[in-house]
Amino acid sequence: MSIIIDPVATAGLVAREVRSGERGGEPTRIAVARRSYAAEQHDVWDAVTSAERLPRWFLPVDGDLAPGGRYQFEGNAGGTIERCEAPESFSVTWEFGGGTSWVTVTLRPHDGGTLLELVHEAPVQPEFWEQYGPGATGVGWDLTLMGLGLHLDTGAGSDPREADTWSVSPDGVAFVRAAATAWGEAAAADGDDPEAARAAAERTIAFYTTPPEA
Repeated sequence: MSIIIDPVATAGLVAREVRSGERGGEPTRIAVARRSYAAEQHDVWDAVTSAERLPRWFLPVDGDLAPGGRYQFEGNAGGTIERCEAPESFSVTWEFGGGTSWVTVTLRPHDGGTLLELVHEAPVQPEFWEQYGPGATGVGWDLTLMGLGLHLDTGAGSDPREADTWSVSPDGVAFVRAAATAWGEAAAADGDDPEAARAAAERTIAFYTTPPEA
């Protein structure tokens, strides 16, 4: 993480959008994150789908990484691979903490590199949304997309423990603040009360940047 020169600029590489949706007759909120990478599409696809490369920048993964198969990230989410159309897009269920949401990743050529779009749709949990807005999920994906960028640029691996330490460093706090603030602005653009969205963003910042022992 120390090779990041400007954490605020790095956070600014992600375009964020919040939408309101519906699935199975129930309301959902949808967080959309888009980031461009200099790498070619086949390289980005391999990085985000290969069981050998995923642990180098995200987490170890087990399971059957094919449509209809089940996957499980170590210490994190698992689910079902609902669709996979290499090297363009895949959709999975994202099952964590007793809840189920849905993630779709789409890649397309862009300015000589690749544009990655990640869409995370989740059922509305009013109390949780009021407390954190989209930032609780969104900032986690921001950190993930940053790790992917470092891997694609350098080929280096990452240690989740290093990422946890970095997030409470001055650079990490600056990154999280920029990202969470942008998610709050995206929520307000989708119709959330702007003041409530800013307050939720501040709680998200505290969640990500408070050392565990504090």
